[in-house]
Amino acid sequence: MNIAVIPARGGSKRIPRKNIKDFGGKPMIAHTILTAKLSGLFEHIVVSTDDHEIAEKAIEWGAEVPFVRPEELADDYTPTAPVIVHAVGVCEELGWAVDYVCCVYPCVPLLQATDLQAGLDLLKVASADYCFPVAEFPSAIQRALKKAADGHMSPFYSQYELSRTQDLEPAFYDAGQFYWGSVSSWKKNPQIHSNGVGYRIPSWRIVDIDTFDDWRRAEILFNSLDNGGLQ
Repeated sequence: MNIAVIPARGGSKRIPRKNIKDFGGKPMIAHTILTAKLSGLFEHIVVSTDDHEIAEKAIEWGAEVPFVRPEELADDYTPTAPVIVHAVGVCEELGWAVDYVCCVYPCVPLLQATDLQAGLDLLKVASADYCFPVAEFPSAIQRALKKAADGHMSPFYSQYELSRTQDLEPAFYDAGQFYWGSVSSWKKNPQIHSNGVGYRIPSWRIVDIDTFDDWRRAEILFNSLDNGGLQ
């Protein structure tokens, strides 16, 4: 079976209560849950949280919360992989025979169900432990600049200062929406980026919501896309 695990701890600092803050008339996490349900890919949609209110909202919108995330896996420094491994372990103790796990982040209101399906399809044919969405940087990273204290600019990579951008190798970044992997991959290999295949999506469907400016940008994009109507 396939399961989705949504890691949603309660201690968001920059945007307090971000995971359940109202977004487009719903708690933010509800958009992720509904998109996961819409995909039809998952027998269980599990929310891993240490927070009672998040758990209540998750259940209200159709997810399951079969355990409370341990405190040691809910601080500001806990990486993603151990949280997913813990969730898988508990689910297996419940008797679930899990084959593939998709970690889906809770604050991705532009996520599309078709991308979840395409990511799983790509994982199954790729020689990789993971599959995750990526987008191309809007500018060549080889031409990146740094700024000194006195305001003077200089290139990070001086050998590319005079290169044409169209002659440079494209670079990509993690869209920060979801990660597909088999159960064995999650258990044996926490290094997702160096062991994954990238599923390319357009940058206009990506917002990393860390600040209130990010939140406002996400609202504008969400509303411009007919309130998620591209699903």
